[in-house]
Amino acid sequence: MLAALTVALLARLAFGIGYWVDKPLTQDEQEYLELARNLAAGAGFTYGPPPAPAGAEAPLPPQRFSRAPGYPFVLAAVIDPTRGAPTSVPTAVKVLQAFLGTLGVLLVGAVARRVAGPIAGLAAVWIAAVYPPLVWITGYAMTETLYSGLALGSVLLLDLAVPAASDRSGARAVWLGLAAGLAAGAAALVRPETLVFLVLALGWLLLRRRPATAIVLLLGAACVIAPWTLRNVRVHGRVILVSAAGGVTFWTGNHPLAIGEGDLAANPRIKRANQTFRRSHRDATAEELESLYYEDAVAFITAHPVRWVALLARKLFYLVVPIGPSYTLHSARYLGLTWLAYGVMLPLAVLGFVRLQRRGRHPWPLWLMAASVVITCVLFMPQERFRIPVLDPTLIVCAAAWIAVTRLER
Repeated sequence: MLAALTVALLARLAFGIGYWVDKPLTQDEQEYLELARNLAAGAGFTYGPPPAPAGAEAPLPPQRFSRAPGYPFVLAAVIDPTRGAPTSVPTAVKVLQAFLGTLGVLLVGAVARRVAGPIAGLAAVWIAAVYPPLVWITGYAMTETLYSGLALGSVLLLDLAVPAASDRSGARAVWLGLAAGLAAGAAALVRPETLVFLVLALGWLLLRRRPATAIVLLLGAACVIAPWTLRNVRVHGRVILVSAAGGVTFWTGNHPLAIGEGDLAANPRIKRANQTFRRSHRDATAEELESLYYEDAVAFITAHPVRWVALLARKLFYLVVPIGPSYTLHSARYLGLTWLAYGVMLPLAVLGFVRLQRRGRHPWPLWLMAASVVITCVLFMPQERFRIPVLDPTLIVCAAAWIAVTRLER
């Protein structure tokens, strides 16, 4: 186990510091780093002063997206605000995320051990240590590495809480359920789609007649999320649970020009349509635009329900088959490694899932977390970044379970 974790850390440091050097930043990375720099400098959670008002014919200023606060706050701990705006991912961020990614590898192993025993746990740690997407995602200034660890942590804690409740270990179940809620709340402040997992988890706990665990899970999540929601009410004058990024994401994934995969950068036609949409609401803030994006997308859905259902089917296809534009934007080397790693893992995971079902092993918290990602991707939009932090570790856990069960049967 220690050898695998050492390999995991070295692989991530080698990629970030030895290979992914002086690479240009995406818009998401630029915005996360700018928010972190302003936080570190004491300027608050802001991009800076708003652009000066312009006439209707003036060029639109660059679009700044509403962001969840968790990731910029973590980056602020290692960002030097006295330096200028970075042109590539700072080394301190890569080192931090290499350690966070290694912790995520350990959590993948812990979940696999809970699912199928110590052999599965060790196999999962080794697979996750060298699994290419989990290695290279730590080199980007994006939320995936932090989110993956928090999501897997909440899964593990909830899985521990439910057996404790069934064993009448009341106090232990309460504390574990509360910790699971705190972890899920923190994950929601990094990626708001975790709210879907919380809804599914609460429903599952109530169906299993675990109301006490459901209550403390909700309480733990609320303790983390509510202060930021109250801050949003004070700053923006409206209820925004975490961030207002859902509107543009929903609009992008449910637009008449949508092909079923990829964000604005991967779909130039929708990007141009977004410019037109913003011009028609030039004075609206990102928070005000959220409801307008939703209204426009819902109008398309209600006017073309059959076409929308077909679009949902395409999203599900692209979520499973990695050939959408968010993949093909990358280099051939990147794409080849993605296809190789994912192509090997997927069939092994299917075999492992079938074995687990036959043996009556149902890690429901893990299935619910994976289901929340699938639901979010199908309703909003699938993208490689959205798949990697939860679905790929789920595949690794299932593949490791197949390895363990096969070895025990022999």
